[in-house]
Amino acid sequence: MERIIEKLRELNEPVPKPLRLPSQEEIHNVENEFGLEFHPDYVRYLLEASDVVFGTLEPATIPVDSGHTFIGNVVNSARKMGVPKTLVPIAEDNGDYYCMNESGEILYWSHNGVTDEKWPSLESWIQEVWVNGN
Repeated sequence: MERIIEKLRELNEPVPKPLRLPSQEEIHNVENEFGLEFHPDYVRYLLEASDVVFGTLEPATIPVDSGHTFIGNVVNSARKMGVPKTLVPIAEDNGDYYCMNESGEILYWSHNGVTDEKWPSLESWIQEVWVNGN
């Protein structure tokens, strides 16, 4: 994760209203409020790089004031689309979702349901989808 977090930091684009990193307490509160259990890699990403803005993909964020990327909004929308509670939606993309399972794999959930697309880790997803996809 260290390498990809460094890469994200290099790619971070300046924006008029920068995002902020959440505290450990904010992460814990969101997990409790929405019945989520974050994988350790995802917690590390949230604490160290979730304020990065790069390209068109907008991963979910923890601070309540982060607007449409607030994970609560992403989770509620994903659940309405049928994403099961066993998956944590980490990014919404035009009504489709990238979700993390309990083992840390990232699965692609289209508006038609789960697909065969998956990545073995958050790090590989960030590199292949977010970094290389922009």
